[in-house]
Amino acid sequence: MHIILNNSSMVPIYEQLMAQIKNMIISGKLKENEVLPSVRALSGELRISSLTVKKAYDRLEEEGFVITVHGKGTYVAATDMQLAMEARRKAVEDDLSAAFTKAKAVGLSKEDILEIVEIILEDY
Repeated sequence: MHIILNNSSMVPIYEQLMAQIKNMIISGKLKENEVLPSVRALSGELRISSLTVKKAYDRLEEEGFVITVHGKGTYVAATDMQLAMEARRKAVEDDLSAAFTKAKAVGLSKEDILEIVEIILEDY
């Protein structure tokens, strides 16, 4: 599993870890019932605390992305297609929202932003 963490980011490490694992599940890079690295193995590989990995796995389980079987490991949960689509949509909405916030911060008007969106959409 290829995970890149940014120690200087304002985003907590466990959230960065969660986001990357979630993206791998949503994109299909991690398949249903695939076992994730053990907490100890992943913490050693990433050189972070086992508690940080455990917290990320626990939160992913709460959100329904993984299932932990004590003594056996953590597995990718069966993907609910509607849940996966909603997660993808939310990710796009978050990215667009951040882009619009940046556009407003540099002084672009609503019309300027719409013009940029239309230009971009012409390529699709």
